[in-house]
Amino acid sequence: MSEPTVLYEARGAVALITLNRPQALNSFTRQMHRDLGAALDRIAADKAIRAAVITGAGRGFCAGADLAEFDFAPGPDLVQRADPGPVIEQAFNPTVRRLMDLRVPTIAAVNGVAAGAGASLAMTCDLAVAAHNASFIQAFSKIGLVPDAGGSWFLVHKLGLARAMGCAMLGDKLSAADAKAWGMIWDVAPEGTDCVAAALAVAERLAVMPTTALVATRKLLRAAASCDLDAQLDRERDTQSALGRTHDYIEGVMAFREKRPAQFTGE
Repeated sequence: MSEPTVLYEARGAVALITLNRPQALNSFTRQMHRDLGAALDRIAADKAIRAAVITGAGRGFCAGADLAEFDFAPGPDLVQRADPGPVIEQAFNPTVRRLMDLRVPTIAAVNGVAAGAGASLAMTCDLAVAAHNASFIQAFSKIGLVPDAGGSWFLVHKLGLARAMGCAMLGDKLSAADAKAWGMIWDVAPEGTDCVAAALAVAERLAVMPTTALVATRKLLRAAASCDLDAQLDRERDTQSALGRTHDYIEGVMAFREKRPAQFTGE
Protein backbone atom coordinates (compact mmCIF):
# COMPACT_ATOMS: atom_id res chain seq x y z
CA MET A 1 0.00 0.00 0.00
CA SER A 2 1.19 3.53 -0.75
CA GLU A 3 2.03 6.00 2.02
CA PRO A 4 -0.91 8.16 3.10
CA THR A 5 -0.67 11.67 1.70
CA VAL A 6 -1.68 13.20 5.04
CA LEU A 7 -0.69 11.97 8.50
CA TYR A 8 -2.81 12.60 11.60
CA GLU A 9 -1.72 12.39 15.21
CA ALA A 10 -3.56 13.45 18.37
CA ARG A 11 -1.16 14.80 20.97
CA GLY A 12 -3.40 15.32 23.93
CA ALA A 13 -5.72 18.19 23.05
CA VAL A 14 -3.69 19.13 19.94
CA ALA A 15 -4.03 17.52 16.50
CA LEU A 16 -0.86 17.39 14.40
CA ILE A 17 -1.55 17.14 10.66
CA THR A 18 1.41 16.46 8.37
CA LEU A 19 1.26 16.82 4.59
CA ASN A 20 3.12 13.72 3.48
CA ARG A 21 4.43 13.91 -0.07
CA PRO A 22 8.01 14.98 0.73
CA GLN A 23 9.35 13.81 -2.64
CA ALA A 24 7.14 16.47 -4.28
CA LEU A 25 7.58 19.14 -1.58
CA ASN A 26 4.09 18.21 -0.38
CA SER A 27 2.42 19.63 -3.47
CA PHE A 28 -1.31 19.03 -3.50
CA THR A 29 -3.01 16.26 -5.42
CA ARG A 30 -6.75 15.70 -5.35
CA GLN A 31 -6.10 12.71 -3.07
CA MET A 32 -4.20 14.92 -0.63
CA HIS A 33 -7.16 17.30 -0.49
CA ARG A 34 -9.44 14.35 0.30
CA ASP A 35 -7.06 13.09 2.98
CA LEU A 36 -6.72 16.54 4.53
CA GLY A 37 -10.51 16.82 4.52
CA ALA A 38 -10.71 13.51 6.37
CA ALA A 39 -8.26 14.80 8.98
CA LEU A 40 -10.36 17.94 9.44
CA ASP A 41 -13.43 15.70 9.81
CA ARG A 42 -11.69 13.91 12.68
CA ILE A 43 -11.04 17.23 14.40
CA ALA A 44 -14.62 18.34 13.89
CA ALA A 45 -15.91 15.11 15.46
CA ASP A 46 -13.49 14.91 18.40
CA LYS A 47 -14.36 17.42 21.13
CA ALA A 48 -11.15 16.47 22.96
CA ILE A 49 -9.15 18.26 20.25
CA ARG A 50 -8.87 21.96 21.06
CA ALA A 51 -6.21 23.16 18.57
CA ALA A 52 -4.53 21.95 15.37
CA VAL A 53 -1.06 22.26 13.82
CA ILE A 54 -0.43 21.73 10.09
CA THR A 55 3.07 21.09 8.80
CA GLY A 56 4.89 19.34 5.96
CA ALA A 57 7.06 16.23 5.84
CA GLY A 58 10.65 16.56 4.69
CA ARG A 59 12.26 19.84 3.68
CA GLY A 60 9.21 21.68 2.38
CA PHE A 61 5.90 22.88 3.79
CA CYS A 62 3.84 22.82 0.59
CA ALA A 63 4.65 23.68 -3.02
CA GLY A 64 1.05 24.37 -4.03
CA ALA A 65 -0.68 22.34 -6.72
CA ASP A 66 1.07 19.34 -8.23
CA LEU A 67 1.21 20.29 -11.91
CA ALA A 68 1.73 16.62 -12.79
CA GLU A 69 -2.01 16.20 -12.19
CA PHE A 70 -2.82 18.48 -15.12
CA ASP A 71 -3.10 16.90 -18.55
CA PHE A 72 -0.78 18.75 -20.96
CA ALA A 73 -0.62 15.98 -23.56
CA PRO A 74 -0.79 17.43 -27.09
CA GLY A 75 -4.24 17.30 -28.60
CA PRO A 76 -7.16 19.41 -29.75
CA ASP A 77 -8.70 19.65 -26.26
CA LEU A 78 -5.47 20.66 -24.48
CA VAL A 79 -6.90 23.95 -23.20
CA GLN A 80 -9.86 22.23 -21.58
CA ARG A 81 -7.75 19.47 -20.02
CA ALA A 82 -5.16 21.88 -18.62
CA ASP A 83 -7.75 24.28 -17.15
CA PRO A 84 -6.90 24.88 -13.45
CA GLY A 85 -10.42 26.13 -12.69
CA PRO A 86 -12.03 22.76 -11.88
CA VAL A 87 -9.39 21.68 -9.33
CA ILE A 88 -9.61 25.09 -7.67
CA GLU A 89 -13.40 24.85 -7.42
CA GLN A 90 -13.50 21.18 -6.41
CA ALA A 91 -10.44 20.93 -4.14
CA PHE A 92 -8.55 24.08 -3.15
CA ASN A 93 -11.53 26.33 -2.40
CA PRO A 94 -13.30 23.72 -0.24
CA THR A 95 -10.06 23.14 1.68
CA VAL A 96 -9.67 26.86 2.40
CA ARG A 97 -13.29 27.17 3.48
CA ARG A 98 -13.01 24.14 5.76
CA LEU A 99 -9.93 25.55 7.48
CA MET A 100 -11.49 28.99 7.84
CA ASP A 101 -14.51 27.44 9.58
CA LEU A 102 -12.73 24.78 11.65
CA ARG A 103 -14.05 24.56 15.21
CA VAL A 104 -10.57 24.95 16.73
CA PRO A 105 -7.69 27.41 16.28
CA THR A 106 -5.14 26.42 13.63
CA ILE A 107 -1.38 26.99 13.49
CA ALA A 108 0.82 26.43 10.44
CA ALA A 109 4.32 25.14 11.20
CA VAL A 110 6.08 26.26 8.02
CA ASN A 111 9.13 24.00 8.02
CA GLY A 112 10.42 24.93 4.54
CA VAL A 113 9.31 26.46 1.29
CA ALA A 114 5.65 27.51 1.03
CA ALA A 115 4.95 28.22 -2.63
CA GLY A 116 1.79 29.24 -4.44
CA ALA A 117 -1.23 27.68 -2.76
CA GLY A 118 1.17 26.42 -0.09
CA ALA A 119 1.71 30.01 1.01
CA SER A 120 -2.06 30.49 0.92
CA LEU A 121 -2.45 27.43 3.16
CA ALA A 122 -0.10 28.97 5.73
CA MET A 123 -2.02 32.26 5.61
CA THR A 124 -5.35 30.45 5.94
CA CYS A 125 -4.34 29.20 9.39
CA ASP A 126 -5.03 31.51 12.31
CA LEU A 127 -1.32 31.72 13.17
CA ALA A 128 1.85 30.63 11.41
CA VAL A 129 5.27 29.85 12.89
CA ALA A 130 8.07 29.42 10.36
CA ALA A 131 11.50 27.84 10.51
CA HIS A 132 14.28 30.43 10.28
CA ASN A 133 15.18 29.19 6.77
CA ALA A 134 11.61 28.87 5.48
CA SER A 135 10.50 30.96 2.53
CA PHE A 136 7.29 32.08 0.86
CA ILE A 137 6.90 32.39 -2.91
CA GLN A 138 4.02 33.60 -5.05
CA ALA A 139 5.04 31.57 -8.08
CA PHE A 140 1.92 32.11 -10.19
CA SER A 141 3.25 34.90 -12.41
CA LYS A 142 6.03 32.55 -13.54
CA ILE A 143 3.45 30.29 -15.22
CA GLY A 144 0.92 32.85 -16.39
CA LEU A 145 -1.56 32.51 -13.52
CA VAL A 146 -2.80 34.52 -10.52
CA PRO A 147 -2.70 33.78 -6.78
CA ASP A 148 -5.40 31.31 -5.77
CA ALA A 149 -6.58 29.34 -2.72
CA GLY A 150 -7.38 32.72 -1.20
CA GLY A 151 -3.92 34.12 -1.92
CA SER A 152 -5.15 37.33 -3.55
CA TRP A 153 -7.34 38.04 -0.50
CA PHE A 154 -4.83 37.06 2.19
CA LEU A 155 -1.94 38.98 0.63
CA VAL A 156 -3.83 42.27 0.53
CA HIS A 157 -5.32 41.87 3.99
CA LYS A 158 -2.07 40.82 5.63
CA LEU A 159 0.56 42.81 3.71
CA GLY A 160 -1.27 45.80 2.25
CA LEU A 161 -1.73 46.50 -1.44
CA ALA A 162 1.82 47.65 -2.31
CA ARG A 163 3.58 44.62 -0.84
CA ALA A 164 0.88 42.27 -2.13
CA MET A 165 1.43 43.61 -5.64
CA GLY A 166 5.19 43.14 -5.37
CA CYS A 167 4.90 39.58 -4.07
CA ALA A 168 2.27 38.51 -6.60
CA MET A 169 3.69 40.18 -9.71
CA LEU A 170 7.43 39.73 -9.19
CA GLY A 171 7.23 36.27 -7.65
CA ASP A 172 10.37 36.84 -5.57
CA LYS A 173 11.18 34.65 -2.59
CA LEU A 174 10.21 36.16 0.75
CA SER A 175 12.29 35.10 3.75
CA ALA A 176 10.75 33.99 7.02
CA ALA A 177 12.12 37.09 8.75
CA ASP A 178 10.56 39.40 6.15
CA ALA A 179 7.31 37.44 6.24
CA LYS A 180 7.12 38.12 9.98
CA ALA A 181 8.10 41.78 9.61
CA TRP A 182 5.47 42.28 6.88
CA GLY A 183 2.68 40.59 8.84
CA MET A 184 2.31 37.44 6.74
CA ILE A 185 3.09 35.14 9.68
CA TRP A 186 3.06 35.35 13.47
CA ASP A 187 6.59 34.23 14.39
CA VAL A 188 9.88 32.66 13.31
CA ALA A 189 11.45 29.89 15.35
CA PRO A 190 15.05 30.71 16.35
CA GLU A 191 17.81 29.11 14.30
CA GLY A 192 18.55 25.61 15.58
CA THR A 193 15.06 25.09 16.98
CA ASP A 194 12.20 23.06 15.53
CA CYS A 195 9.34 25.16 14.17
CA VAL A 196 6.94 22.24 14.66
CA ALA A 197 7.81 22.11 18.35
CA ALA A 198 7.35 25.88 18.54
CA ALA A 199 3.97 25.65 16.82
CA LEU A 200 2.89 22.80 19.10
CA ALA A 201 3.80 24.94 22.11
CA VAL A 202 1.53 27.70 20.79
CA ALA A 203 -1.21 25.15 20.11
CA GLU A 204 -0.94 23.79 23.65
CA ARG A 205 -1.45 27.31 25.00
CA LEU A 206 -4.53 27.76 22.83
CA ALA A 207 -5.87 24.30 23.70
CA VAL A 208 -6.54 25.25 27.33
CA MET A 209 -8.19 28.55 26.42
CA PRO A 210 -11.92 29.13 25.67
CA THR A 211 -12.10 27.56 22.19
CA THR A 212 -15.49 28.94 21.21
CA ALA A 213 -14.38 32.47 22.04
CA LEU A 214 -11.13 32.03 20.08
CA VAL A 215 -13.01 30.91 16.97
CA ALA A 216 -15.49 33.78 17.40
CA THR A 217 -12.53 36.15 17.63
CA ARG A 218 -11.22 34.75 14.35
CA LYS A 219 -14.53 35.46 12.64
CA LEU A 220 -14.81 38.98 14.06
CA LEU A 221 -11.30 40.02 13.07
CA ARG A 222 -11.64 38.67 9.54
CA ALA A 223 -15.02 40.38 9.11
CA ALA A 224 -13.58 43.71 10.25
CA ALA A 225 -11.77 44.27 6.97
CA SER A 226 -15.03 44.46 5.04
CA CYS A 227 -17.28 46.10 7.67
CA ASP A 228 -17.70 49.70 8.70
CA LEU A 229 -17.51 50.55 12.39
CA ASP A 230 -21.27 50.57 12.95
CA ALA A 231 -21.65 47.09 11.48
CA GLN A 232 -18.68 45.82 13.47
CA LEU A 233 -20.10 47.23 16.72
CA ASP A 234 -23.27 45.24 16.04
CA ARG A 235 -21.26 42.10 15.32
CA GLU A 236 -19.34 42.53 18.58
CA ARG A 237 -22.58 42.99 20.53
CA ASP A 238 -24.19 39.91 19.04
CA THR A 239 -21.07 37.79 19.49
CA GLN A 240 -20.62 38.86 23.10
CA SER A 241 -24.26 38.06 23.79
CA ALA A 242 -23.88 34.57 22.32
CA LEU A 243 -20.65 33.93 24.24
CA GLY A 244 -22.34 35.14 27.41
CA ARG A 245 -24.34 31.92 27.36
CA THR A 246 -21.29 29.65 27.23
CA HIS A 247 -19.74 27.61 30.04
CA ASP A 248 -16.35 29.21 29.49
CA TYR A 249 -17.65 32.76 30.00
CA ILE A 250 -19.23 31.87 33.35
CA GLU A 251 -16.16 29.87 34.38
CA GLY A 252 -13.77 32.64 33.31
CA VAL A 253 -15.55 35.32 35.31
CA MET A 254 -16.00 33.11 38.36
CA ALA A 255 -12.33 32.12 38.28
CA PHE A 256 -11.32 35.78 38.02
CA ARG A 257 -13.51 36.72 40.98
CA GLU A 258 -12.26 33.77 43.03
CA LYS A 259 -8.62 34.45 42.09
CA ARG A 260 -8.02 30.95 40.73
CA PRO A 261 -7.01 29.51 37.33
CA ALA A 262 -9.97 29.01 35.01
CA GLN A 263 -10.80 25.49 33.84
CA PHE A 264 -12.11 26.03 30.34
CA THR A 265 -13.85 23.23 28.44
CA GLY A 266 -13.99 24.91 25.04
CA GLU A 267 -17.77 25.21 25.17
